[in-house]
Amino acid sequence: MKDNNREFQYTDERFADIQLLRYRLDGFEQLSLEQKIYAYCLAQATLCGRDITFDQFGKYNLDIRKVLEAVVTSATVSHEDSNYKALEIYLKRVWFSNGIHHHYGQEKFTPGFTAEYFRETALKACLESGNFGSREDVVRLIDKLTPVMFDPDVDPKRVNKAAGCDLVATSACNFYDGVTQQEAEAYYAALKGNCKDNPPSFGLNSRLVGDGERVYEEVWKVGGKYGDIISKIVYWLNEAGKHAENDQQKKVIDLLVKYYETGDLSVFDEYSIEWIKETEGDIDFINGFIEVYGDPLGLKGSWEGIVEYKDEEATKRTMKISGNAQWFEDHSPVDARFRKKEVKGVTAKAICAAMLGGDEYPSTAIGINLPNADWIRAQYGSKSVTISNLTDTYSKAAKGNGMLEEYVIDSQTVEMIRKHGDICDELHTDLHECLGHGSGQMLPDVSPEALKAYASTIEEARADLFGLYYIADEKLIELGLLDDREAYKSNYYTYMMNGLLTQLVRIKPGHEIEEAHMRNRAMIARWCVANGDAVRLVKRDRKTFVAIDDYQKLRRQIAELLAEVQRIKSEGDYEAAQRLVEDYAVTIDPELHKEVLERYRRLDIAPYKGFINPVMTPVRDADGNITDIAVDYTEGYSEQMLRYSREYGEGRIKK
Repeated sequence: MKDNNREFQYTDERFADIQLLRYRLDGFEQLSLEQKIYAYCLAQATLCGRDITFDQFGKYNLDIRKVLEAVVTSATVSHEDSNYKALEIYLKRVWFSNGIHHHYGQEKFTPGFTAEYFRETALKACLESGNFGSREDVVRLIDKLTPVMFDPDVDPKRVNKAAGCDLVATSACNFYDGVTQQEAEAYYAALKGNCKDNPPSFGLNSRLVGDGERVYEEVWKVGGKYGDIISKIVYWLNEAGKHAENDQQKKVIDLLVKYYETGDLSVFDEYSIEWIKETEGDIDFINGFIEVYGDPLGLKGSWEGIVEYKDEEATKRTMKISGNAQWFEDHSPVDARFRKKEVKGVTAKAICAAMLGGDEYPSTAIGINLPNADWIRAQYGSKSVTISNLTDTYSKAAKGNGMLEEYVIDSQTVEMIRKHGDICDELHTDLHECLGHGSGQMLPDVSPEALKAYASTIEEARADLFGLYYIADEKLIELGLLDDREAYKSNYYTYMMNGLLTQLVRIKPGHEIEEAHMRNRAMIARWCVANGDAVRLVKRDRKTFVAIDDYQKLRRQIAELLAEVQRIKSEGDYEAAQRLVEDYAVTIDPELHKEVLERYRRLDIAPYKGFINPVMTPVRDADGNITDIAVDYTEGYSEQMLRYSREYGEGRIKK
């Protein structure tokens, strides 16, 4: 692997509120040639879907990106102008968020350049490139895009979850067109009404459209919407299948290809079941329309991709957890009616990410538990991963940034977090992904969509609470996962501090909490403060800190809340979910927010992190045969993004 014969640099470029990082593919060189080629083909399939995600996140995103890229690649546009420098940062933010709305806060970016500059420069650059048609075509395009970019009242939020609004009409995401929330809910309620047992994930792979006469779906498949792009993905999946490690991997790929070719959600369920069963190979992947956080109704999957290979050492930890899944389920503090009598098919491993794509790039998850269909989890189990090379990168990038010293209440607690924080954070992620999401069961006839817009927050809270409850359990000492009975306190403290204080640095003044994971953390921490005396906020020298007075009492509160959150999901209690989220997870104390932001500003830290992918290149002999897959870490962020636009856009297949 090439890294320019210098010490590997985990941190890279910084702009706006974003710090870019690099992750290493340690151990990749030890894979066999066939495994490397398999990973390479899967990586190409991962990169091919990029434009789907851009378009899903807003119907103007691709046009805006292409026009801005024409400006920054123009040979005649001055790079010294202050407007140009602001446009360049805006484009970097668009790349990072797969569109013009913040990847976390959901609000639309405010350009730092003028509309007049954009009109003039975009016209010049687009005509110069020759890729946008006639002058009249370019003028029409710029006229269409200018208000979308500059008018704060046009598409202000990608995903709006504010109570009392038509969530479909007020969200800029491109999952619906010409329909209201009421029409969308009625459409899918009718489909579900005709399918009682093992229902497919209706709406997962389509755009719902109303034309004034009827409501119908544009299915994302070969020959349908995004057909050209999906054909590219299918090409590389078929190439990967030629190098699969075993027959089960080949079966999984064939089913995924069939699903992409037909758009049939029952085939996606078949694929998901077979994917769960594949546990023998060292290499695995996710590719498809998966998570529904980007849809205000929680139905439609954003396209994402990730290629991974097993981290053998870290997997020993996750296997201990998953191997005891039944014990954890049986001893959960939730009502016995909501526990699984038999936990099936729970597999977990730690992996190294080899390539990130779509909704997993540049900002990505550090743990994944799939599939999402509750009936498949109940009957067949689930597969969980903790992404060890990404968590390692985050940890290294955070060392010495001053966060602990600024926000932790005293030096003793700081030292406790330094001593136990990394391992406890990893264990909490393992428990969240490996067991939390797969725990519990819904009562018969309860719809998976019963909680509507609150479903994602409740589900993330359920998994987090499961992890928090068990991180303090003697079982982890017994399993050899922790060697100190007090270690869990570091995780409790940092979790409460994040939910009550530090995650607020990611939110602009005057805004509410929108993102499901942030709502979940706020809900848990604020509920604990409001419903007991174990944890509280205190003032010292005009600064606010978290004080935990009784860690075991806090654990009992966590058990109580876990039981209630599980009940809400199991019974589909929408009203209780709404109360819990709206009471504890949405609004922000403006004075506390101002204080937290000011303290953070002095630290000069970017609140958001994302990744630059490594570059995989086939090495060939004189006859053209692949002899190795070289890995390079030196590609810059802008260089990578512009290359991806050239090589993976507009129906191209890079071979």
